[in-house]
Amino acid sequence: MGRAYQNRKDSMAKTAAAKTKVYSKYGREIYVCAKSGGPDPDSNLSLRGLIDRAKKDQVPAHVIEKAIEKAQGGAGEDFSPARYEGFGPGNCMAIVDCLTDNPNRTFGDVRLAFTKTKCKIGTQGSVSHMFDHCAIFGFRGDDEEAALEALMMADVDVTDIEHEDGMITVFAPHTEYAKARQALQEAFEGLEFEVDEIQFLPQTTTTIEGDDIGLFEKFMDMLNDLDDVQNVYHNAVIADVQEQ
Repeated sequence: MGRAYQNRKDSMAKTAAAKTKVYSKYGREIYVCAKSGGPDPDSNLSLRGLIDRAKKDQVPAHVIEKAIEKAQGGAGEDFSPARYEGFGPGNCMAIVDCLTDNPNRTFGDVRLAFTKTKCKIGTQGSVSHMFDHCAIFGFRGDDEEAALEALMMADVDVTDIEHEDGMITVFAPHTEYAKARQALQEAFEGLEFEVDEIQFLPQTTTTIEGDDIGLFEKFMDMLNDLDDVQNVYHNAVIADVQEQ
């Protein structure tokens, strides 16, 4: 596959205010995952993976526990997923994933980020067909054949597997996330994932140059500042350096 992919660690918050926003996004996602699939990480494998990612991103335990307790209580906000697509600065493609309790507000906020940076929000499916929705796992190791065998034995539909510089990277359809994660953990004792993500991987890239670079940075900042926005995926390459 050989395609660069985004990693939440690369956009880790650097200020207290930004860290609080990251915690809030994780708390919301954990709440929705626990409410829809059950609050027990042992039976809700997607929740277990999400909790592990939150811990790696240094989300405090009380934030995680509070979100799960809220889901167990059955009360609280009624969040639902919303996805918006469009064309960003330099005609790059962007997908914006949200969790919202007010779709009209969220759409207005996301649309404003597009229009304020001379971009165009599109209809559902306008750009997502140019991305692959993948589960990605990266871990230290050298036996990619053992990893592939474990995944095949678990009936995981593996898209690709790479081995480079002592790192094994597995790509699978996003729907296979929980099954693939469990199969790898069972195959390799004490396994720790360095990458554990569900991402939209672009099939092509768009180079952003000149004045569009500043607009792109503003575009991303406006979207990431929105409480309802969980993740932003794009195919932009800035100054010949892949945006991670």
